[in-house]
Amino acid sequence: MEVFLQATALVDYTHPSIRQLITEKEWNELSEYEKIRQIYDYVRNQIQFGYNRGDDIPASEVLADGYGQCNTKSILLMALLRGVRIPCRIHGFYIDKKMQKGALTGILYTFAPANIVHAWTEVWFEGKWVALEGVIIDDPYLKQVQDRLCSYNGGYIGYGVAVKNKAGINLCWRGESTYIQSFSITEDLGYFDQPDEFFAKYNNVKAPVKKWLLNLLRKRINRQTDAIRKGSMK
Repeated sequence: MEVFLQATALVDYTHPSIRQLITEKEWNELSEYEKIRQIYDYVRNQIQFGYNRGDDIPASEVLADGYGQCNTKSILLMALLRGVRIPCRIHGFYIDKKMQKGALTGILYTFAPANIVHAWTEVWFEGKWVALEGVIIDDPYLKQVQDRLCSYNGGYIGYGVAVKNKAGINLCWRGESTYIQSFSITEDLGYFDQPDEFFAKYNNVKAPVKKWLLNLLRKRINRQTDAIRKGSMK
């Protein structure tokens, strides 16, 4: 399991801000179950759903931003879990960009690839790998968008959510996998020991033009997602 506990450039759990958070929360003093539950809940709700400058940024930067999407929240989740000696890995996919409509709008939605690179963290718990995709969406945001989801292909999508049953969404971790975007998966890209390996191969904003465009517009997009979260977005 040591390979699933390594610090990397992205999973930088030796960074002072990561170490300080782990110490302040006293996560090292908890049982394995409580370590996972509390870290998962922290990343899900204290790190709000939003868009960073790229997919492949260090966990410490995601923590400093205070927001993230599927890929960046997964990196931070991995860093915190590994920082308390919980083995974890990354599982990569392509997902249909229709799922992002509402969260992404205008030119950024237009320029987004039809299939978006997506990842979730898998944690080793009680002898099996458990998916923690539910970490992406915070409760206040979910509360505002749950009734706005569009019926599509036998499920419900929109605003960064893709589920089979919108009435039955429960993102609390109770020892089993949690999902929030998996209904839009179009291709499984496999398992990776380290997110650094995955994002070196698959990346939504690797092209300079896309990276420039994201950095130009992401503050506006984050203001929009925050307005949705606060219930002030019509």
